[in-house]
Amino acid sequence: MVRLNINGRDHNVDVDGNTPLLWAIRDNVGLTGTKYGCGIAQCGACTVHVDGVAMRSCSLPVSAAVGKKIVTIEGLAVNGVLHKVQKAWIDHEVPQCGYCQAGMIMAVVELLKDKPKPTDADIDNTITNICRCGTFQEVRAAIHAAAKA
Repeated sequence: MVRLNINGRDHNVDVDGNTPLLWAIRDNVGLTGTKYGCGIAQCGACTVHVDGVAMRSCSLPVSAAVGKKIVTIEGLAVNGVLHKVQKAWIDHEVPQCGYCQAGMIMAVVELLKDKPKPTDADIDNTITNICRCGTFQEVRAAIHAAAKA
């Protein structure tokens, strides 16, 4: 049994310490916004924040997250108010299928924390999440809009 702090709430989960954080979040806690994509930390669909750092949860063992603050897409909005990146995503109609978008949003939130006014080069170098629908131009527009918000 391990205790995880997810979106400001403590959860006791009965998993082996080597279990990927993704599965503890989805299967044990029931938060399904974080998606499984590739299982090898390449696509980014599983991105969450661990102590404020965007991480690919499919390859992060639960044991590495114990005692840290984990934020998923479900915890990004505060008191029912969407984060500025979530709002930009809606305003710019970024998602098509939407599968990768939660992870992409989580990665963008960290980018804007580190670089409040990112250049296109910053976006290209930092946002390595994969969108099979090819919404990368909409993503870029939404990132620039969120940076101005």
